Amino acid sequence: MAEVAMADPQQAERTRLARLKRRADFLRVAGVRRKWVTPGVMLQVAGALPGETGPDQGGTTIQIGFTASRKVGNSVVRNRARRRLKAVVDEVMPLHAKPGLDYVLIARRDTPTRPYALLVEDLKLALRKTGALRSEREAS
Repeated sequence: MAEVAMADPQQAERTRLARLKRRADFLRVAGVRRKWVTPGVMLQVAGALPGETGPDQGGTTIQIGFTASRKVGNSVVRNRARRRLKAVVDEVMPLHAKPGLDYVLIARRDTPTRPYALLVEDLKLALRKTGALRSEREAS
């Protein structure tokens, strides 16, 4: 699998991760129908609403929501899946995701047990396939 060039650490520091919390935001992202499914995660992507990134952030905010249904397992397993997704997002999104978009990550049955390195690759692949992967020009 081709490795994506790493962005400079300063760009990652400028990129701010925020949370999607309202049900309406989750439904809006799902309604765009721009998604990619991998064994470890389903990624949904939509453009952020105007004004949500705010002038003070300079349009470098990435809004992310997490969800895990009962199909994943009981509450302990679902919480573990969400924690693993959050860890993957903290590693991948500041460097590789395009700012100004909203993302929803949905846990799958394999999320709690899938090796961490494969979860990272799943998220990178999903970003590339949805067109949300930051290009080398944007990264520098």
